[in-house]
Amino acid sequence: MGLLEKYKFTNKRHSLKAIMAVNLALIGIVTMVASVWLGYKNNGIVEPQHGEAVFLSVVMSVVGLGLSIAARMQPDRYRLFPNLGIVLNLLVLLGGVLILGFASV
Repeated sequence: MGLLEKYKFTNKRHSLKAIMAVNLALIGIVTMVASVWLGYKNNGIVEPQHGEAVFLSVVMSVVGLGLSIAARMQPDRYRLFPNLGIVLNLLVLLGGVLILGFASV
């Protein structure tokens, strides 16, 4: 049993596309939570800027989802950030569709 047997040597790296996708998803989550919180704080009266921010979050999540899927298909990359980006961007997309869908009712 040698000294280097417990270390893992690999050529894999983290994808920058996937890291950017996770960042876009986190920005979208923060934006949606802030928009909902500000609407709640204002007794249900939502400013048009909050709806625009949610819409831009949905657009960012679509871009992030595309980046995550592209990063997932790259060979010799770790899968943590692409998978996390796909899940988080789908959550932002679902939340935005629900928020914008119920806002028109």
